[in-house]
Amino acid sequence: MTGPLGGLLGRQGDMRGESGRRVVVTGLGAVSGIGIGAAEFLAGLRAGKSAARPVTAFDTEGFEHAMACEVPDFEPGRWIRNLNIGNLGRASQFSVAAARMAVADAGIAEDALRAVPSLISIGTTDGESGDLDQLVETEVDLGPERMDPTVARRVPAGRLSAVIAEEFGLSRTEAVTLPTACAAGNYAIGYGYDAIRGGDVEVALCGGADALCRKTFTGFYRLGTIAPERCQPFDKDRKGILTGEGAGVLVLESLESALARGARIYAEVLGYGLNCDADHPVAPNQDSVARCMRLALDDARIKPEEVDFISAHGTGTRANDITEARAIRQVFGDDAPPRTVSIKSMIGHSMGAAGALASIACALALTEGFIPPTINHVETDPECGLDVVPNEAVDAELRVVQNNGLAFGGNNAVVIFGKRGTDWN
Repeated sequence: MTGPLGGLLGRQGDMRGESGRRVVVTGLGAVSGIGIGAAEFLAGLRAGKSAARPVTAFDTEGFEHAMACEVPDFEPGRWIRNLNIGNLGRASQFSVAAARMAVADAGIAEDALRAVPSLISIGTTDGESGDLDQLVETEVDLGPERMDPTVARRVPAGRLSAVIAEEFGLSRTEAVTLPTACAAGNYAIGYGYDAIRGGDVEVALCGGADALCRKTFTGFYRLGTIAPERCQPFDKDRKGILTGEGAGVLVLESLESALARGARIYAEVLGYGLNCDADHPVAPNQDSVARCMRLALDDARIKPEEVDFISAHGTGTRANDITEARAIRQVFGDDAPPRTVSIKSMIGHSMGAAGALASIACALALTEGFIPPTINHVETDPECGLDVVPNEAVDAELRVVQNNGLAFGGNNAVVIFGKRGTDWN
């Protein structure tokens, strides 16, 4: 292989049996309501910080309650250097910013990134629905001829990945946006994992992005699943979700590459599982969720008893939490399932970014030796029956963590991460 990294991102090296190259996480970029950048996000997780605040992204007149987890004081110009910020919707701005942070965190120079085959995979639920909200409002009030063409050009969801390629000037890349809703961030990581493991690319920028919008907030509100004040996953008095926003991007590369260039390794991606039960538009299916977890564990060649904690989908709705908890006990047993937390209690449900931000939390937990808390917790629902690490983070020696992502339509995605430097063979 040629290029500035010559040999540092080579195709030979450590293998996990016959499955291909080992894949590690070497860069993290987080845009969230509890912190921007890996260090701030880590501090927010450790402190059990809440991002809940009154909605400012759109007019909330007519709603009895309107709390959400927005990203305050986001300044896109701090990270977006080569694109016209006005041509980017808020979710695209999040996506580029998170990618810029992740690449810098990984210590990969831009000319080196441009010289090798790469992948950009970004998951989303809404794309730029905030801009679509604006266009619809303009059309209703003023007619289609008054729509802003710049805003119209920002709407296509594919831009969430394409603008990262444009920002870095990547011509040897595949840029794909995966619209698999609330599981999309995990889907994107699985996509990148396969590309690195199989030797198709040398670097993968994987994650998810979404911005708060009226359409999604209203949809969940009409379903009766928006909490009035706070999100309380697995609590007996939980009242629903708080919608959120943000982005998470992880840099994936082969273990050989990371070791050769002396990169910091946060975690190893051990495997993942995907399935779609196609059972119900909005209600999760317990057997399908359990099956997806088993697929992930099998792919990672990890036994259930080796998992130290689970980052749950954990939305705070009555149906999701009970179904997910039962599926966890179905796979891990009723006696002592792993400690199970939901960071949505802190950052809200950031839709397509949810799995990516939770994956970043898993990587940080493995590196720093702690389990983030489920905040706002008063009393665990006995139908859930899990240790949810209530309200305060705990120190822990961790080797394997599992990240669940569940989506409407029965799309499930589960990713397994392992502690850096562990010999899994």
